[in-house]
Amino acid sequence: MELSSNLGRFYINGEWVEPSTDATIEVINPATEAAIASIAMGTPADVDAAVEAAQAAFDSYSQTSIEYRVELLNRITGLLSARSEDLANLISAEMGAPKGLAKAAQAPTGVAHFATMAQILGSYEFEEQMGKSLIAKEPVGVVGMITPWNWPLNQIACKVAPALAAGCTMVLKPSEVAPLNAILFAELLDEAEVPAGVFNLVNGDGPSVGAHLSAHPGVDMMSFTGSTRAGVEVARNAAPTVKRVAQELGGKSANIILDDADMAEAVGRDAFGMCTNSGQSCNAATRMFVPFSRMEEAAAIAKGSMESVAVGDPVSDGTIIGPVVSEVQWNKIQALIEAGIEEGATLVTGGTGRPEGLDSGYFVRPTLFTNVTNDMRIAQEEIFGPVLVMIGYEDDDDAVRMANETLYGLSGYVSGSQDRAMSVARRIRSGNVHVNGAGPDFNAPFGGYKQSGNGREWGQHGFEEFLETKAIMGAG
Repeated sequence: MELSSNLGRFYINGEWVEPSTDATIEVINPATEAAIASIAMGTPADVDAAVEAAQAAFDSYSQTSIEYRVELLNRITGLLSARSEDLANLISAEMGAPKGLAKAAQAPTGVAHFATMAQILGSYEFEEQMGKSLIAKEPVGVVGMITPWNWPLNQIACKVAPALAAGCTMVLKPSEVAPLNAILFAELLDEAEVPAGVFNLVNGDGPSVGAHLSAHPGVDMMSFTGSTRAGVEVARNAAPTVKRVAQELGGKSANIILDDADMAEAVGRDAFGMCTNSGQSCNAATRMFVPFSRMEEAAAIAKGSMESVAVGDPVSDGTIIGPVVSEVQWNKIQALIEAGIEEGATLVTGGTGRPEGLDSGYFVRPTLFTNVTNDMRIAQEEIFGPVLVMIGYEDDDDAVRMANETLYGLSGYVSGSQDRAMSVARRIRSGNVHVNGAGPDFNAPFGGYKQSGNGREWGQHGFEEFLETKAIMGAG
């Protein structure tokens, strides 16, 4: 794996520049617990320089033609596609995704968001006559972006692509835990000839770079993906300048298995799928609701499915899930597994400690709890690991009630006869609902209700988050 020569610099105003201090942080490979790189850490002064560059570039970039921006997005799509394997290798090394997942999903999602956005931009109507008034959509301005480590390129792309399409300029602070893919991404945007100052990259942590970016009076909008706790801080810091804040935060998604579902198919599929990315997905289907009368049957199916999940070195053939991202995350998951045991849930498989044969690295055993009640910590707190809780219900109304008894509302899942599943899906208070195993849709909006955030990403709805609406009266 070849590392960039720009790890110690930031991308500001179309150039790789030296940081304002010599502070650095190590990037840890979670499979080996060894440092694989060291990156520069920014300060408020670096943020100021990046925001100034973005402000200066906005006047000209916001006036570029749709055709120009479509061509720019297409160039970036091509470059990301050509370097997809390199991006996948970096993501695998820095956050632990198995090479298969990194090459099949982690890197390609970045490509897909740019390709989708080019298509949307090409046919989007920015102006609409409404009586004697003209309703115009215009770029919101300078956007501050803070992205997480769990799907790093996906989250960068689903912010940067629509912002570029809308005519915005931006400053990105990627996760300092998984920054290497972001540095290569910046190099590819430079190669695509994104105009100077339109895209800027400053690495750093939340308390210094993230907080200053959120509070900066030169930033018109903050787009944040991460924990609900951190999202609250972003919103608090942004409040005095009354900037727009779009957030995609935590989740504790309900998965309702109706009594007329194919139990073997639905439970087996979803128990296995929940482990994808080591359970480190905000929309993971971590709460499975099954009829009380079929709890024993469902538990046996889920147990077999989760025990077939091969945990191991991300670079090894056959590995289904790698480690979780860090020691901090590993310790949090272990504590919540302990809490489930102490609260009286039935531990069916998995448990604390590393899987057998793995003595180092932040590996977690795929863990299944049954006989969970909806008030337990493991049913309410986002674990962010391969831990599935199974909760019994009496009837559809009981399942929907418990599904909605959560602070979160990011995603939901329902399996059963189509009409009945659709009826239940309409009652789940979440931004997404997947019916009978339906996968993601890059044209559909992604985002949450309640403490899972506000605003939407992906597709046309995600694009419109970066637009302001202007009414010009007397235009007709």
